Amino acid sequence: MSFSSLGLSAPILKAVAEQGYENPSPIQAQAIPAVLTGRDVMAAAQTGTGKTAGFTLPLLEHLSKGKRPAALQVRALIITPTRELAAQIDNNVTAYGKYLKSRNTVVFGGVSINPQIAALKRGVDILVATPGRLLDLHAQQAVTFDALEILVLDEADRMLDMGFIHDIRRILKVLPAKRQNLMFSATFSDEIRALAKGLINNPVEISVTPRNTTAQTVEQWIYPVDKNQKPALLNELIKSNDWRQVLVFSRTKHGANRLAKYLDSKEISAVAIHGNKSQNARTAALANFKSGAVRVMVATDIAARGLDIDQLPQVVNFDLPNVPEDYVHRIGRTGRAGAFGQAVSLVCGEEVKQLRDIEKLIGRHIERGKIAGFAPAQPLPQTQLSQSQSQSQQKSDKSVTNAGNGNHNRRRQNRKADERVLSQLQNDKPPVKQPKAKAEQDKARPNRNQQHKAGKSQGDSRSKSQRASHQQSRLEKTGNGKVTAKPQHQIAQGQKTAASKGKYQGNRLGDSQAQRSAASSNNPPHQPRRRQHTQA
Repeated sequence: MSFSSLGLSAPILKAVAEQGYENPSPIQAQAIPAVLTGRDVMAAAQTGTGKTAGFTLPLLEHLSKGKRPAALQVRALIITPTRELAAQIDNNVTAYGKYLKSRNTVVFGGVSINPQIAALKRGVDILVATPGRLLDLHAQQAVTFDALEILVLDEADRMLDMGFIHDIRRILKVLPAKRQNLMFSATFSDEIRALAKGLINNPVEISVTPRNTTAQTVEQWIYPVDKNQKPALLNELIKSNDWRQVLVFSRTKHGANRLAKYLDSKEISAVAIHGNKSQNARTAALANFKSGAVRVMVATDIAARGLDIDQLPQVVNFDLPNVPEDYVHRIGRTGRAGAFGQAVSLVCGEEVKQLRDIEKLIGRHIERGKIAGFAPAQPLPQTQLSQSQSQSQQKSDKSVTNAGNGNHNRRRQNRKADERVLSQLQNDKPPVKQPKAKAEQDKARPNRNQQHKAGKSQGDSRSKSQRASHQQSRLEKTGNGKVTAKPQHQIAQGQKTAASKGKYQGNRLGDSQAQRSAASSNNPPHQPRRRQHTQA
C-alpha cells in the first residue's frame, strides 16, 4: 500500500515524498481514510508509529477544499499537553502543507503572547495550542471558534495526567456542537474512554497495537546499582559504549540539572531541559542535541512527549517514573519508524515497586545486566514476572527429571520381579500366598478374650481361699488336735485385725453391707487424750 491509494492530493503526496516516506504505517493506513470520511475517530498507537501524520495529512486534505478562514477564525484546532509536542506538530503541518495555501500557527505559554495575537488576526486553517495559552487568548478575544470544523485531542491521556481535564472542559464549552472530533494517543486509559463518551459520537476505533505495550524494535535492559552510584555508572556506560547521542530521563528538575553538571565535569557535553527552563532555552537545547553539538540531553517527563528525534539510538532511565505509562512514552523516543533502539534503566533498591508496576503494565520481564564494579550492596529483589519465569523453568526441569526417575523405578521393579520368579523356579517351590499364611497364623494364635476369662476365674478362686484362711486364723490348733480358744487379749487383738481385714476385703471383694457394719462396730471411735493437771 502507498500513500497515493489513501485518497491524498498530489501536493500533499509530493511533500510526503520529500520527507522520505514511501509507504504508510499501519496507523496511517487505517486512520487517514477514516478521517477523510468525516466520522469521529479514536486511534491508539505506540509512540513513534507515525500517528501525527495520521491526523495532519487528512486535515490538510480536507481543509484544502474549503473556504479561507476569516479574521480571528480557526477551522481546525489541535490541542496538545506540552510546548515541545505543540511545536513538533506545527513543524509537521508546515512540512506536509508546503505546497498548499493553508495557514497554520502554534501558541503555547512561556513566550510573549503578542506575536501569537498578531498571527491569529488574519485567521488560520490549523491552530496547534496548549490548553492554558488557548484559554488566555480566548479570554482576550484574540480567537473565535464559530467556524471550527475539526477538533483534535492529541496525547489525551497525558493531558489528564497533567491535570488539564478542567481546561479541556472549559474549551469544549466554547466550541460549536457540530464538528468532527479526533482523539489520537499512544495509550487509552479508562479515564480517557470515559471522557470520550461525552465528546465523540459513534467513533471509528482504531488500535494497531495492544494497550500499553512497547515497540519490538526497542531492546530493553536493567542495570541494578546503588542510588549514589548511578551518575558514575551512566558515565561508564557512555564512555565504554561510545554513545554519541543519549537521551536521559530524570524524575525531577533539580536532579536533571545536577546530572547535566556532573556529566560536564566528566568531559561529556550535556544539557538539561525541563519546565523551569524558558522556551527559548528549551528550543536551543533541543536544536543543539539534534545537531550533535550536545552529546547528552537530560529531560523530565513533561518534555518527553514533544521530543521527536530521527534515529535516536539510546534512551536511559536515570530514575524510573512513578507512573508506569510514562515508561512506555520514554522509551518510545527510540526505535521509531522501524529503526532499532536501546533503552537502559538504572534501578536501585528503592525503585522495586516502580519496576514491578512497569513489568506488569508491559507484560514482560526486563532483562538484567551487570557492570563490573557497580554491583549493589543489596541484590535487587526479583519481581513477580521474573519469579514466575524462574518457577516455570524449574517446573519444566523437574518434570523432565521426574520422567527419567519414573522410567528408572519401573525398570528396577521389573528386574526385582524377574529375580523372584527365577529363585522360585530354582527352589521348585510354589509361590506362597501371604493372605492364607496370615489366616493360619491367626487361627493358631489363642484367643485373648478366653485368656482374660481364665485369668479372672483363677483370681476369684484365689480370693475365696484367702478369705477362708483369714477366717480360720482366729483359732489355733493344739498339739493333741483339740481346738482351744485364744486368751482374751489375743482374741481382742485378733478381732481388731480381722475386722480391719474384713473391711478392706469387703470393699475389694463385694461383701455385704452387714459384714462391713459388724467389722466397723468392733472399732470404738478414737478418744483424744486429755492432759491431766495436778495442783501443787
